[in-house]
Amino acid sequence: MKTIVIGVIGADVHAVGNKIIEFVLKNKGYNVVNIGVLSSQEDFINAAIETNAELILVSSLYGHGEIDCRGMREKCIEAGIGNIPLFIGGNIVVGKQDFQEVREKFIKMGFDKAYPPGTPIEKTLPDIYAALGE
Repeated sequence: MKTIVIGVIGADVHAVGNKIIEFVLKNKGYNVVNIGVLSSQEDFINAAIETNAELILVSSLYGHGEIDCRGMREKCIEAGIGNIPLFIGGNIVVGKQDFQEVREKFIKMGFDKAYPPGTPIEKTLPDIYAALGE
C-alpha cells in the first residue's frame, strides 16, 4: 500500500477539503497520513520521512501558498527525499490571477503539479497514479 502525506500548509485552518481528500484517497486504497491544518513544510517532510511516503499533497485555501511553500523542494532535497512528488491545490495565491501563470510559479518552485481552486480530488487521481507508477 502506497503512502501519501496530506495536510494544510501555513496559518490555514480550512479542514473540510482536507478530510474529503483523506476520505477519497483512503477509499482508493492509499495509506493516508493526514498531518492536519496549520502545518509547516517541516511537518510535511518529517511525516514523509517517518512513514516512507511516496507523495506529498499540500492544500492551501487562505491564499498564501506561494509564501508558505517557498523553498519546500530544497528542504526535501536537504532531508534526503528530493525526488518525492510534490502536489499542491486550492486557493494557493492571493487574488484572481491567471492560473497558468500560477501553475508555472509552483513548477519553478519545484512542485510537480499545481491545481486551481475548486479542483476535486477525483480529477487529480490520474496524476497521482502516474506519479506513483500505477
